[in-house]
Amino acid sequence: MKINKIAITGNIGSGKSLVCKIFNHLGINTFHSDEETKKLYFLPEVKKEIINRFGEEVYFADGSLNKKLLSYHLFQNEEALKFIESLLYPKLNQVFDEWCKRQTSSFVLFESAILFEKNFDKQFDKIIFVSAPEEVRLKRAMLRDKCDEENVRSRMRLQWDEETKISKSDYIINNDGVEMLMPQIMNINSKILEL
Repeated sequence: MKINKIAITGNIGSGKSLVCKIFNHLGINTFHSDEETKKLYFLPEVKKEIINRFGEEVYFADGSLNKKLLSYHLFQNEEALKFIESLLYPKLNQVFDEWCKRQTSSFVLFESAILFEKNFDKQFDKIIFVSAPEEVRLKRAMLRDKCDEENVRSRMRLQWDEETKISKSDYIINNDGVEMLMPQIMNINSKILEL
């Protein structure tokens, strides 16, 4: 039986994680792409390619990733970023496909903050977008990450605007802190079950 693959996305501070947790309580499992991508750096074949490209010092002696050094390489050089993405994203798709085969729910969620930015959206049956006003998102992210406004705004600038993403999504969840989440999620859950 084919399992419906539903992407869930939203800009920084929108509350994607909370929405995913509610879906999880409804028996729908979530594949957290950011967390899964971080694990890929430690696969022997990936690690080898990264060391060949950037040198041994990109991993510390204890085997952990020197994130600061890698980030420096990636922000300095677009080719380096393309190299990392071409290495990681096909692997991520493979891990996701294998994960899907082990799921028993009627559909699964693929959570990603950069779904549209990295063209992941084409491979999903439907897309849920979690929306919240910019000021709300800003406050949430500053509180969550214990950082200042400029830090959050610099990350916001790397993401597409909400309007563009809403126009490309099938379902919108308004998480402004006023409208109740549960009825919106239950409604979308019912619609997806009917697919």
